[in-house]
Amino acid sequence: MHLKNIPLLFTLCFVLILKAQHTISGNLTPAEDYKWLIAYKLNPDHQNYIADTAVENGTFSLSIPAKAAAGVYRLVYAVPQEEFYFDVIYNGKEDVELSFDSQKGLSIISSNENILYTKYFKEVHDLEKQIVQFYSEPNRDQGKINALFKKLATTQKSYETQSEGLICGHFIAANSPYIPVGFQEVETYVQQKKIHYFDALDMKDTIILGSGFLTDKIVNYVFTALPHQRLTLEEKEAIMKNNINELARVLENVSTTNKVQLFNSLWTQASSNNYNGLADDIYGNYLKSWASETNKADILNNIETHNRLRFGAKAPEISWNEGSTVKKLTDLSGAKNYVIVFWSSTCSHCLRELPELHERIKDNSGVKVLAIGLEDDDETWKKESAKLPAFIHGIAVGKWESPYTTLYDIHQTPTYYILDREKRIIGKPENYEEVVEFLKEAK
Repeated sequence: MHLKNIPLLFTLCFVLILKAQHTISGNLTPAEDYKWLIAYKLNPDHQNYIADTAVENGTFSLSIPAKAAAGVYRLVYAVPQEEFYFDVIYNGKEDVELSFDSQKGLSIISSNENILYTKYFKEVHDLEKQIVQFYSEPNRDQGKINALFKKLATTQKSYETQSEGLICGHFIAANSPYIPVGFQEVETYVQQKKIHYFDALDMKDTIILGSGFLTDKIVNYVFTALPHQRLTLEEKEAIMKNNINELARVLENVSTTNKVQLFNSLWTQASSNNYNGLADDIYGNYLKSWASETNKADILNNIETHNRLRFGAKAPEISWNEGSTVKKLTDLSGAKNYVIVFWSSTCSHCLRELPELHERIKDNSGVKVLAIGLEDDDETWKKESAKLPAFIHGIAVGKWESPYTTLYDIHQTPTYYILDREKRIIGKPENYEEVVEFLKEAK
């Protein structure tokens, strides 16, 4: 009897395996921009490679292994990976079909989990927009705001019920907003909303910790949890710093690895918005020690490079020999602007661009150009640099091994920097035309 059942048992197991394997598929627009797609499973302190596929005419289909864990999946379509991706929920029980447009974003075609998630956040976002609109109106009907609060509470409860036991339920519950029982003046409402911002967030939930949701949540808190009034940049940064300190308290029991990821996102946001004081506070008070503790040398190097070369920073020192004399960037004087160009006499782009730049600004007495050749030796450099007599020339033998490639974050030649009269960095043009245009506007 057992022998007769073996083929049937094998068939049943095979069918179960087939049923357990699902796909994430869809369309990417514009089609010509996409060549490949890689799926990673997000975890609290790392991400696992799951599958990859080619994208053909904007269409893809990722076969997810039967043993792959359910959770939030990150689909990467270009490099750098931290910029070019979108996230979906994969529960291991259903296929996911989607459409992604680089301009319009992500749309879910098929997947109960993802559709419920999307509908919830759209409805809650729309209701919160109406609440903001109410508080911006001069004549306020308290009955209207009370109705909005009631509708928001009903919506939240309904979606929590619908999503119970689902992966999306973790996010819906964690997003539960502060909802007053009745009318509040705007100052009170904003204050209470901030106080209760993290009430529903379970910092032990590994699905929440291993997702972009938490990053978005904390970025929103730090940069938008501000008083309902006009603030100076200094006042705004001071409040944001307090928000950072409160956030650190909330995340106290989260792993250091997680905190590094989250605070690095905050640092990136602050830096990209030119909140340099805030970025320095995030790095100096928290991120630097945490990144050192977890051996995140890439994060430390990235931040220190950014700080060294950001607008307003004094350009790092450069030295070169003129005969037996050592010259330095800090010793140069008499110009309104200085242009530093790192080039090579064996670089075809450089040999096209530098003569053009030389011709365009050779008669501009307010500009001095320091051209540093990244070279293997000085033979070709001597011949080519002699053709550019209006430039100040220096050579860094060693080419890509030169310390200037790290000091000035050089990945290609030519690389340009524009400085003001105090040698502060004020421009990082991509080519000589941008150099000329920048200097023209700076006159």
